[in-house]
Amino acid sequence: MKKITLLMAVTVLIAVLLVFCNQPAKEDAAVLINSENISHDSLVKRGKYLVEIMGCHDCHSPKKMGPQGPYPDPDRLLSGQPADMPIAKFDTGTAKNWVLFNGMLTSAVGPWGISFSANITSDSTGIGGWTEKQFFKAIREGKYKGLDNSRPLLPPMPWPGIAKASDDDLKAVFAYLKSTKPVKNVVPQPVFNKE
Repeated sequence: MKKITLLMAVTVLIAVLLVFCNQPAKEDAAVLINSENISHDSLVKRGKYLVEIMGCHDCHSPKKMGPQGPYPDPDRLLSGQPADMPIAKFDTGTAKNWVLFNGMLTSAVGPWGISFSANITSDSTGIGGWTEKQFFKAIREGKYKGLDNSRPLLPPMPWPGIAKASDDDLKAVFAYLKSTKPVKNVVPQPVFNKE
């Protein structure tokens, strides 16, 4: 019995040591993402990486259909709901209890009404004229265009989760978005339910 207890204690100790010894030092991780210590090009590359892993293209990039399903249209990356795309008809009764997306995933209808993904390219119809302060306000506080007294960002924009990103990560995302190819596209205004 003592051998089993000793064997279990040694196994737990080894497991704990393996877990904690394989963790990067916090100081090292901070240096890697500290926006003050990296070049602008590296900041943009990190921002691109973050935009891709956070799924920004899922809603903000119109899609084309390929053999493996929809994929972001390379000519309209991050340009939001196409201005010339009509709103498809939908069952308003279903929309009271469900969230429905168009085929491009750039618009959604639900109990709040209809929302359209924003143009977040560097064009003036996107975030081209935004300041970093506006971007932070939009993401941290869920404010439309990052302006005080503006409407809230609407579903399905997951800003409450993104708001938890570090300042350095948000700076990197903003630097990347400001470096993107400008795509002129004035996204429609949301349609709010009157009920």
